[in-house]
Amino acid sequence: MKQIKVTDMTLEMGASTLSFKEKIEIARQLDNLNVDVIDMPEIVNVTTDSLLIRTICAFAKNSTISVSTGRTVEGVAVAAAAVSGAKSARLKVNLPVSPVQMEYTCHKKPAKMLELAKQLFTAATEKSSNVEFFAADATRAEPDFLKEIVTLAIDSGIKTITLCDDEDVMLPDEFAAFISDVKERIPALNEVNFGILCRNRNSMATASAIMAVKVGVDEIKCCAARDDLPKLSVLANIINNSGDRIGVASNLNYNELYRILKQIEWICGTKMNGDVENIVADFTDSDQPMLASDDTLETVSAAVKKLGYDLSEEDYVKVYDEFKRLAERKKVGSKELDAIVASTALQVSPTYKLVNFVINTGNIVSASAQITLEKGGEEISAISMGDGPVDASFKAIEQIIGCHFELDDFQIQSVTEGREAVGSAIVRLRHNGKLFSGNGISTDIIGSSIKAHINAVNKIVHEER
Repeated sequence: MKQIKVTDMTLEMGASTLSFKEKIEIARQLDNLNVDVIDMPEIVNVTTDSLLIRTICAFAKNSTISVSTGRTVEGVAVAAAAVSGAKSARLKVNLPVSPVQMEYTCHKKPAKMLELAKQLFTAATEKSSNVEFFAADATRAEPDFLKEIVTLAIDSGIKTITLCDDEDVMLPDEFAAFISDVKERIPALNEVNFGILCRNRNSMATASAIMAVKVGVDEIKCCAARDDLPKLSVLANIINNSGDRIGVASNLNYNELYRILKQIEWICGTKMNGDVENIVADFTDSDQPMLASDDTLETVSAAVKKLGYDLSEEDYVKVYDEFKRLAERKKVGSKELDAIVASTALQVSPTYKLVNFVINTGNIVSASAQITLEKGGEEISAISMGDGPVDASFKAIEQIIGCHFELDDFQIQSVTEGREAVGSAIVRLRHNGKLFSGNGISTDIIGSSIKAHINAVNKIVHEER
């Protein structure tokens, strides 16, 4: 059974319309789906684009993170630095190979294009052992030139060659014949990972891709949430349903396929179930209660995800069970759902325990906090000043644990009424692109805030372990 590699290009092709948080979540979901490669676009803004890629590389365990190098040696170095922390990384050299595209996009004749290609191939293979040559518009290339540049790439040490039908000029049987002819003309393609990309202008990209697989292609470019490439959902179903008959399989996580692809489509705003989408959009755009006791697990889970959480299936069930108990008495809004997640999801044995705290504040002095925590039987103390007692407390905790976590949200609300009212604090911390929430309850507002912060930190520490 031949193992087909599946590469998703959602983030490369649609990144400009997505927020930083949305890109992180899509990458996380694709990694959970076990796609073989996640393609990322060329780095334009070195600061923000590199930060995004490094963040994705930090948590990606199942997928190779591939970054386009651009068409300069400097771009190769920037891309290599961005993926240096990945468990598995790839550099992608993207060059046109048809006469019209070489002239139009690079303003180069074939001889000059070969010179540029050799420079980039050498620079990329020096930086990484896993490099892809993405031959754009290959179906309209001159056969002799295509052979020359592909051979140059393979001789340079490039391990993946991808040929593209960017203009969708071929029908499925014609594309299969093209692939067979190229393999016959360039026998060295049998020694490397051979990939293809087919555009979907004629709605036959998936058929072309499957026909190419049948004649020896190893890797397929697809997209989870766009229609201009083979749809990942359609490709996965074909491999799952007909793989035994055509002798191919994939690494995709079919148990999570439907849920993950719906989540990605929802984030990208395409073809999501209208009822759920409207509920969740209203839920996060307003603090008014939007969820009721008759809402399903799918609806509640979608609302939790929209808040920014990425929970296990077990934790989603725990949240839903607690939601049902609360929803029997009242409708549930975003603040209530945040509190449910903080108090029920990812509950762990505490690494750090609060021993005591002392707060000094006033209108003529800067706020300061002395916090003492216990870790492994040892008490650790720290003193810090801040812009208010809560800020000072959080900074003191960070001194003790030796790490700063981004504060995503902080809420305080009353649980009971009267002068002795009990206050509940919710703290949401972000670490490696993932949200962790903590809940603290006390008659003292500062005390509840400190407890919530420590609760969230303990979840992060547990996840790291």
